[in-house]
Amino acid sequence: MLSRIIEFIKKHHEEIILLVGVILVSLLSFSIGYIVAFEEAKEPIRIEYNQESE
Repeated sequence: MLSRIIEFIKKHHEEIILLVGVILVSLLSFSIGYIVAFEEAKEPIRIEYNQESE
């Protein structure tokens, strides 16, 4: 059983590496998008001037 798995990996190692790369890029893209959306959801800081103090 283990020898069949090792043989499969040796035979298809290029496709496996490509698949892992695509999955990692997809996860990275999702993470970056999630972080950007989380940052944009925050309310911006507003600076207000009090006219009485001038």
